[in-house]
Amino acid sequence: MIWDKDRTLRAESVWRRSAHTLVCEAALAPTHGARSLLFPVAEDLIAQADPVALAAQRRDLVLGYVGNQYDRDEPFERFFAPAAARVDHLVAGKWTKTDRWPHVRFVGRIPFEAAVGVYGRSLATVLMLPERYAAVGQMTQRIFEAVLAGCLPLAPADIRFADRFVPQELVVRSGRDVLERLSYLREIAGTQQHADLIGACVDCLRLFGLSKQVDTLESVLHGLVGTTATERGAA
Repeated sequence: MIWDKDRTLRAESVWRRSAHTLVCEAALAPTHGARSLLFPVAEDLIAQADPVALAAQRRDLVLGYVGNQYDRDEPFERFFAPAAARVDHLVAGKWTKTDRWPHVRFVGRIPFEAAVGVYGRSLATVLMLPERYAAVGQMTQRIFEAVLAGCLPLAPADIRFADRFVPQELVVRSGRDVLERLSYLREIAGTQQHADLIGACVDCLRLFGLSKQVDTLESVLHGLVGTTATERGAA
């Protein structure tokens, strides 16, 4: 089994045609012949999330992002940068070409465990994906880190299946939309509405539940074993 997590295996690859190999992709709309195997999140983490406590948490940043620049310039320019000019924000990660955004506060790379701290300080984030991910509905683990820290994820509408990853009211279509949503979130911060919205985001994470991904993996492996056994019997 090959899990093409970065979508770098070409559609014409010989591995996609091998009877003894099955390709999985972390996308809701994988390449023809591949199986959907999403990045997993443990169900106990979902169960432990307390939306009321997370909504009550003090947050000194309106907008936060943790992640690297790779192939994200276009969504960053459209959705994050305009809002960053108007609200307190922070961007952590490897961003090496930032001259276009002198107003954005880039702090460089941080330890993996520090990501939770950034999201714990942030009211919201923007889910920015490379186009090859967005086109097939491949969400990264960043959504887990944000939601489980109570940071509300805004999803650009051009991400396929965006409304399966976040509640419809957090789907955005422009930088103006981002600013409008942030204004609304600031108004409801700490209220029951805020807690309910965090709770809805937590519910969306069930799509990635570890047990579901294990079931998929077992199905894939059983299929491969069955194919091999059938071929041996025929021989």
